[in-house]
Amino acid sequence: MLLCTVGLMTSCSDDNDSNPVIGGPYEMTLYAPQMAQYDLDLAQSQSIKLVCTYPNYGFPTTVNYAVEVATDGGMSDAVEVTSSTSPEISVPVNELAVALTNLMLAKGKTEADFPMEMPIYFRVVAHMLSSDMLTLIEPSRAESNVVKLNNVKLEFSLPPVLPPTEMYIIGDWCENNWSNALKMVPVYDNPDKMWHMVYIDANGIKLNEFQTDDNAIGFDDVTVTGDLAEDIVNKDGRIASANPGWYLVLLKTTVVGRDRNYEIEFRKPEVWLMGTVTPAGAWAELEDGCMFTIEGEGANAMFVSPAFANDAAADSGVRAYVKLGDGIDWWKSEFRVIDNAIDYRGTGGDQERIMGTAGQKMYLNFTKEEGYIR
Repeated sequence: MLLCTVGLMTSCSDDNDSNPVIGGPYEMTLYAPQMAQYDLDLAQSQSIKLVCTYPNYGFPTTVNYAVEVATDGGMSDAVEVTSSTSPEISVPVNELAVALTNLMLAKGKTEADFPMEMPIYFRVVAHMLSSDMLTLIEPSRAESNVVKLNNVKLEFSLPPVLPPTEMYIIGDWCENNWSNALKMVPVYDNPDKMWHMVYIDANGIKLNEFQTDDNAIGFDDVTVTGDLAEDIVNKDGRIASANPGWYLVLLKTTVVGRDRNYEIEFRKPEVWLMGTVTPAGAWAELEDGCMFTIEGEGANAMFVSPAFANDAAADSGVRAYVKLGDGIDWWKSEFRVIDNAIDYRGTGGDQERIMGTAGQKMYLNFTKEEGYIR
């Protein structure tokens, strides 16, 4: 079959009388499946078998058979659900249900409208395959007749939309390379929230739950709030600052129907010391004299704690946190430094204690995710 296909490709370029020449129209027949006249509950099925004839190419070759489904007999909203190199095609019902659910949502239906009963329509579109079995030879397109399944019961078949579990940030400080992006920190017991300390300049930042530019989140995709919201401007679709500097960035995701709405709070870049090393040692949030200062300029500036007033107790260690708002306790956004790196608690359990002595300080570089005590 592969040799036949190679010969076919030669004939396309040479157009010799001795070789077959591509140029339809080509005919093929799709047979109605046995269940076409009966009620079909997709939730109770695994697959639908469709059988069609070989297109009338006049010679044997390898063929790709693509099954399309639609909600009307004119196939105006047809989408492909599966393909095969055999004219006997098994259509996975789970993939079919997802395709039909998306078609109905595109028609204005909502999740509340499901389950629903409806006719559906199939056709098969065939193409010869190139010798590498990867490329469809477009002039060989053959299209079958349309067959109808009279009554199909469709449950809502899309997974629930949830807030993202990961989010990455890029900017000039990582050369806008997603491989070096900052990964936002999830907030303990708050699955809709993530945070990170970020340096935002006039060229701005972008976010994405995947490390790619595809569908990246920019200025027009978010609602800007927070005590430093007036600094934030649109720079060519990116989230930029009219006053370049450090920001505590808090991302909040709200799911409305099938959509995610993103709100970003831009807060003052405040980091706080916690534990027995503070002057009071009383585990009080926002204790006077416990806020870090920023030393240096730009994205590699260091956040430096006040000198520890006391030695760290063995059951306490040296701990730091950002305050994310009322109702979110400090430990839900705490972190430590270990092995010269910032180690965020995130959604994990209580962290190993890292010791420090009176007079030492904690140093943090949030762009490089580095930190140490000395």
